[in-house]
Amino acid sequence: MQRKIIPVVPAPDPAPESCEAAEPFALMVLGDSMLPEFAEGEIIIVEPEGLARDGSYVVAQHEGEPVLRRLVEREGRWWLHALNPAYPDAELAGIGAVRGVVIQKSKPGSRRSRKSYVD
Repeated sequence: MQRKIIPVVPAPDPAPESCEAAEPFALMVLGDSMLPEFAEGEIIIVEPEGLARDGSYVVAQHEGEPVLRRLVEREGRWWLHALNPAYPDAELAGIGAVRGVVIQKSKPGSRRSRKSYVD
């Protein structure tokens, strides 16, 4: 079986008032910063309108890049926490940097390896 190569092309940012900005989207986890909970190659579903709260897994804009991290509140300030201790925590300029909340993950090619993060 020959593998297909699918190019990744950045999508244009939808206007904030458009309904597209509120649609859930999928991302592939890259790197090891969120091990052991999120492994490289897993697919996460992100809800842009999800409630970001202390302990949520979020995708946030940090230093011009989207990052997957656990959102942590400390003394009234918000931090992005990597589960892998090799990566430092980063303070968020504001909760508005959060682009969405992770609601589900799955391993490509395995229907049984799905995990939900919503109550």
